[in-house]
Amino acid sequence: MAGHAGSKKVIYAALAGNLAIAVTKFAAAAFTGSSAMLSEGVHSLVDTGNGALLLYGMHRAARPPDRTHPLGHGRELYFWSFIVALLVFALGAGVSFYEGVIHIMAPEPVVNAKVNYVVLGLSFLFEGSSWLVALKEFRQQKGGQGWFEAIHRSKDPSVFTVLFEDSAALLGLIVAFAGILAAEIMKMPELDGVASIGIALILGATAIFLARESKSLLLGEPASPQVQKRVLAIAQQDPAVQRANGILSVHIGPEEIVAGLSIEFEDHLTAPEIEACVERLEARLKTEMPQISRLFVKPQATGTWEQRRKAIAEVSEEG
Repeated sequence: MAGHAGSKKVIYAALAGNLAIAVTKFAAAAFTGSSAMLSEGVHSLVDTGNGALLLYGMHRAARPPDRTHPLGHGRELYFWSFIVALLVFALGAGVSFYEGVIHIMAPEPVVNAKVNYVVLGLSFLFEGSSWLVALKEFRQQKGGQGWFEAIHRSKDPSVFTVLFEDSAALLGLIVAFAGILAAEIMKMPELDGVASIGIALILGATAIFLARESKSLLLGEPASPQVQKRVLAIAQQDPAVQRANGILSVHIGPEEIVAGLSIEFEDHLTAPEIEACVERLEARLKTEMPQISRLFVKPQATGTWEQRRKAIAEVSEEG
């Protein structure tokens, strides 16, 4: 899992920061009675647990193929990323919304508000540091792509999950600060509860977005067009290949792709010669494109492949 070194660095940074911040926020909430601060404490605690789940998912995904999972365990990371999104919604957004409603119905003035401001300021500093680490890693991954395009096309949910969680945390801190300050200035403790509901809405929107992206990866996304073109080009260069018709691919993990090639071989080739060609292709792809973890080759005439491709395209349009 060497390719996940950067992702693990991002998660460890977020995990350490969120744990320290959660303890500080809960202490401040108990001391001041602030609903928004309590919601922020729950938010940071959920983020801490989410980081641990992502690390667990990466550990599970690194296991080699076995009899029950012949294609490997790479999708474990996608599964646990989806669970993280659900936890953000159920625990983070749910508890924050509940706290907000309770404090609006039975408002209590915030005492020692300055403690909250200090804690929020320190939290913003720590969250901002974690966010910068995640942002730097994601920028390296996205290259020249746009932000949302890069997130949509990314096959590694660990980095953009942490980036979005940290972004939501920073927005939540701003909302908490505004709510506590408004409640103090306007003598309306209900505004503290309103801030908690605002935090819940931020977390809910973040969770829905993360769940949508994780679901797509869990169901199976194809390799990028660049990867597919390169595989076809390598196949086409073999002297035994008359034409590389096309490729069907699916990501089992961020750096694990199962690919099926449709190849029209030269007519004069014998079965042993075709087997030798397939072995050459496997060896070359293993060297030049190690992310192709499994390769399946189907001898197929050009016309047959085109018919199948058109049928798949028609089904996609109907869906």
